Amino acid sequence: MASDAPRSTLRLILGLSLATALLGLAGTGCGGGKKLGASGTSGELPDSQVEDFTITETDSGRPQWTLFAKEAATYTARDLVTARTLRIDFFGPDGRKSSELVAREGELYQRTRDMLARGRVVLQTTEGWRMSTEELTFSNSRNRILSDRLVRVEKEGSVLEGVGFESDPNLEHFEFREQVRATVRPGAARVASPPKRGAR
Repeated sequence: MASDAPRSTLRLILGLSLATALLGLAGTGCGGGKKLGASGTSGELPDSQVEDFTITETDSGRPQWTLFAKEAATYTARDLVTARTLRIDFFGPDGRKSSELVAREGELYQRTRDMLARGRVVLQTTEGWRMSTEELTFSNSRNRILSDRLVRVEKEGSVLEGVGFESDPNLEHFEFREQVRATVRPGAARVASPPKRGAR
C-alpha cells in the first residue's frame, strides 16, 4: 500500500450479464449471491444487482480489507458499485482483523477501490477504539479514512469530537482540523492533545 500523503479531498449499459458487469472486480476476490432484477424505481437502472455481495482487496497476497453487503448494484458506465447494509473488515500487516466498519449504505469505485460510507457509520477496532459519524470516505491508495462531518472517537469513557477527521483504519494515528472537544474520564487513557487538533 502507498505510504500516507498530505490530506486531500477524496474523489471517491444495460443488458450485460452479471459476470460481465462485475468483470472489473475480478482478480481481487469478489462474490455475489442471488441475482436480483433491475430496480423498478425511476432514474438510472443498474447493470446488475446481487444479494450477499463480497469483495476482498489484497496486497502481495495479503488481505487489506473485505467488504460485505446485503445488496449491491453495479453501474459499469460510472465505474461504481453501490451497497446497502454494509460491513468492511480491515486487516493489519499480520493478516489479522484489526477493525470493522458498518454503515447503512456505501459506494465502491471499481478502478481505485476508493469507498464512501453513509448512515450511522461506526468503526470499531480490536484495541477498543470506537469512531462514529454520518459519512466518511476511504482512500484505498493512501489507506486513510477521511470525513468532513462531525466525528466522535471514544475509548474507556473518554471522548474526542471534532470536524475534519483523518485516520488510518485502525485509529492508531488520527487528527481533527477544527472544532475539537475532549471529555476525559478520570483515570482513563488520554485521547486528546491540543485543543484545536487531536491526535493519538
